[in-house]
Amino acid sequence: MSWLRFLVPSLLIGAAVLTGCSDDRSSVTVVQPGRPGETGQVLPLDQVQPPDTDYTDADVRFMQGMIRHHAQALEMTGLVAGRTESTGLPRFAKRIEVSQRDEMDLMVNWLRERMQQVPSVDSGHAHSGGALMPGMLTEAQLAELRAAKGEQFDRLFYQYMIQHHTGALRMVEQLYTEKGGMEPEIDQFATHVDSDQRIEITRMRQLLAAL
Repeated sequence: MSWLRFLVPSLLIGAAVLTGCSDDRSSVTVVQPGRPGETGQVLPLDQVQPPDTDYTDADVRFMQGMIRHHAQALEMTGLVAGRTESTGLPRFAKRIEVSQRDEMDLMVNWLRERMQQVPSVDSGHAHSGGALMPGMLTEAQLAELRAAKGEQFDRLFYQYMIQHHTGALRMVEQLYTEKGGMEPEIDQFATHVDSDQRIEITRMRQLLAAL
């Protein structure tokens, strides 16, 4: 089942504590979640501003860039078969593939629903068509990965996918720095990308250390 069904609104009412039958708004508190990596805040209701539900140019750039970013990750997972001798790496790569294909479908639909341009991605050259997104592999790095076999491939795959995932975290950070992510759907998606890729980075570091 898609993770999308389990996403929650970006503003959660964690507790509403009323003093007697008072109508004083200052007696009501809400829990406002923080951005990725930040803790939530408990605020009086009268200090909570309703979210801006309009998407911004920063949101569009984020989705377009992340499509290209994900496409290169799929190119990398496509190199696993025939190069690794590990039983664990193919399973991990499949997890990345399934997750990122699902996310790409969401991003494409988001852009189309808002009549925004969907970037054309050549699956064989996902890194082409403009400047590299943060963390994306260069031509030389991709060539090195393609040429590797066995444990050397495994090591490079984990190193380069950690680099790639770290770039995605920078893209999420940049989205909020540019005042994007106010639309609930974008906020939920960016938060998911951030948390999911942090989990995968931690796991890849463990797998890399075990080689």
